[in-house]
Amino acid sequence: MSTLVFHQGLLWLFHLGGLVPNMPWNLAPVPPIGVPSVISLAFWGGVWGIGLWLLLRNVARSRYWLNWTLFGAIGPTAVALFIVFPLKGLAFAGGWSPKLIIGALLLNGAWGFGCALLLKLMGEKAGRAVR
Repeated sequence: MSTLVFHQGLLWLFHLGGLVPNMPWNLAPVPPIGVPSVISLAFWGGVWGIGLWLLLRNVARSRYWLNWTLFGAIGPTAVALFIVFPLKGLAFAGGWSPKLIIGALLLNGAWGFGCALLLKLMGEKAGRAVR
C-alpha cells in the first residue's frame, strides 16, 4: 500500500513537475512472467516492509519516523543501484547520476515514511480491537 500511495504518489508529483519522464503506476509488463511493473514494485515493497519491520520493531520509539524514513530510503536504494541495476544490464549505481540517486532516495524515503504511518494506523486499530 505504501508503494502505491507514497512512492508512486511522489513519483507522480515529480512527473507533474517535469523532474522525471517516468509515469507513475506503470502497467508495462516486467519479465520474466509479465506482471505489471507497479504490481512488481508493490510486491517488493511488501517484502522490504516485512524486512524493515523485523529490523526496526524493537528500535527506540523516539526515532520511529526517522528510522523508517532513513532505512526506507537507504536500503532499497542501495540494493537497486548496486545489485538490481547491474543484474538488469543497467549502469552500476545508475552511472553515479546525482539526479537518479537523489530521486531514488526521496522516493524510497517516502515509501519508508508511508510504511511507518500505515503500521502506526494499523497498530492503533489492532490495539482498539483487542481492548
